[in-house]
Parts: sequence; structure tokens; C-alpha cells
Amino acid sequence: MKNEELQKKLTPVQYEVTQHNGTEPPFHNEYWNEFRDGIYVDIISGKPLFSSKDKYDAGCGWPSFTKPIDAEELMEHRDTSHGMIRTEVRSKTADSHLGHVFPDGPGPSHLRYCMNSAAMRFIPKEELEEAGYGEYLRLFKEKD
Repeated sequence: MKNEELQKKLTPVQYEVTQHNGTEPPFHNEYWNEFRDGIYVDIISGKPLFSSKDKYDAGCGWPSFTKPIDAEELMEHRDTSHGMIRTEVRSKTADSHLGHVFPDGPGPSHLRYCMNSAAMRFIPKEELEEAGYGEYLRLFKEKD
């Protein structure tokens, strides 16, 4: 998708975050406090990124997850901006900035995928089928 198309499709915050490695404010973003069942997809490509089953309250003010739905859809890069060494997370298909991953999450992986709400769209479990993500309903089936 070309820059002009993206600017028309995305809000200014979504564009800044995904295309210019921006960061939205903590506790003032759409999904930091969203805990309904559902999945989070890339705002640009629509590729599934994270499940609410792997979301937890890290107390940081951004949506945090222990693992992605499909690690193949994420790319990690060393980020030395802002005087820190961090690991940036980008979507593979859209090459958009999603957030960062840190080694301070809960077990067993101890990873915290700290994502920007502006880089994702939340699809509640009840809307997965209608939105074309019916195959992901399996994530919410009760195990016997």
C-alpha cells in the first residue's frame, strides 16, 4: 500500500505509530484495558497477531502479550533509539511498527510483547466468523 493510501486509511496516530515507529501514550490508548475474548490483527494487513488468551495486565499502560498467534508474522530488530537497547517488533506482511518485546514477562517464556493499540484492530470472539477469522474460534474452545 502506498503512503498516500495509508494516510487516507489510517488515523494520524495509527500512521505515526506504524510508519514512523511512534509510540502512543500509556493508559491513553484503545486496548490497554481491553480484556474481552478475541484476537488482535495488524491494522494494515489484517494478519492475526495476538490472542486475548495470551494478554495480561503488565501495568505498563499498553496491551501486553506473552506470545503471538503466529511468530512467523513478526520480525524483531535491535532498536537503539531513545538511549536504550530494545527489541522492536514489526509485522512481516505490512512491515509496520507494532511495539517492542521485553524479557520481563510471566513464565514460561518470560516475554512481554508490549504493543501499540494503534497498530492493531481488536476483533471480539463473537465477530470472528463474520469478519473472516472463523478459524481462530478454536483458540476459545473449552478443553475437556
